[in-house]
Amino acid sequence: MPKMKTHKGAKNRVKITASGKVIGRKPGKRHLNWQKSGKSGRIKGRPFTFAKGEERRVHRLMPYDV
Repeated sequence: MPKMKTHKGAKNRVKITASGKVIGRKPGKRHLNWQKSGKSGRIKGRPFTFAKGEERRVHRLMPYDV
């Protein structure tokens, strides 16, 4: 059976911690920030953990990064 391939888009966007949690960044912080509040910019700057269902999906996309 051939090796499974890591999904490169998922690899660039998320990080899997040692305990198995999936951490990512919130969207909407790249451009057009002049019309967004500073509070929303600070909130979007912080990493967040994915929900359990999303975690399972990411683990399937990245089989060897656990």
